Amino acid sequence: MENLIFTTTLVAPVFLIVALGFALRKFGLINDNFISFSSKIVFSVSLPALIFIEISTIQLGEILNLELISFAYLVTVISFLLSWLISIPFIKVGKDRSVFIQGSFRGNYAIVGLAIITNIYGTSSLGKASLLLAFIVPLYNILSVIALTVPMRGEKQINFIKTLIEIIKNPLIIAVMAAVLVSYFHIPVPDVILITVDYLSDIALPLALIGIGGYMSISDIKKASYISFSSTAIKLILIPLIGTYFAFLIGFRGEELGILFILFASPTAIVSFIMADAMGANSRLAGNILLITTLGSVITITIGIFILKENGLI
Repeated sequence: MENLIFTTTLVAPVFLIVALGFALRKFGLINDNFISFSSKIVFSVSLPALIFIEISTIQLGEILNLELISFAYLVTVISFLLSWLISIPFIKVGKDRSVFIQGSFRGNYAIVGLAIITNIYGTSSLGKASLLLAFIVPLYNILSVIALTVPMRGEKQINFIKTLIEIIKNPLIIAVMAAVLVSYFHIPVPDVILITVDYLSDIALPLALIGIGGYMSISDIKKASYISFSSTAIKLILIPLIGTYFAFLIGFRGEELGILFILFASPTAIVSFIMADAMGANSRLAGNILLITTLGSVITITIGIFILKENGLI
């Protein structure tokens, strides 16, 4: 019951802000231009600031766990490939397939995941969880760029050199690299800079959610429901089930198993919507998948935590 109450308390404000964005759009207080520009601000400034703040303060040498990171990488890549294979028979439009793949494998570990991990294990676990984030974000972005370009190769010309440069220049990857350097070499950062970056990070989630609400359309949800719910089933049920089961077989227990479960079970990342919009994919479908997975994760994460705790595994 405690985990159910906490998860509901965590997710409810997210939907209230999404609903606010939907209402603002309905009343004409925001429009397509606002949503487009705010998405770019979140992707280029606010989310990188959030990632930098979370990673730059951890001690890399003390909590580096290569086995945990390697397993997370393996499951993420397998999830990416599995989502792609599943999409081939029934999603023919490249813009839809791109979003389906990204929505199925990329989780909101940075925001929802870290919050739940802190609730389960306390702030002492945040270092290990954040370090995993530092390694997983570059992989997420590389796979997302592939997912958002290759399926649309028949709809637009793909320049692979340019795509590689886009990956390297990705603001989230730059933020991770900068944060790791600051942490590893103990580079002092002036308080005024840290406070400013912290302010920028604070607007990442609400601004992104308002944009999602502004893009939301009930008719679009109905039309895309079979794609949205298929992606949701993969993200919230199939991947956490397979990933956590094999983590258990390998020997992960306690905090490490809990972190891996939350990584696999987190709802679709907000940045998946932002990247879909920025790269010309079906951003409305991306928003629908994000909304449905976030809502569904209240149930699936709670059930997963209950099962693992009931069996003394985390």
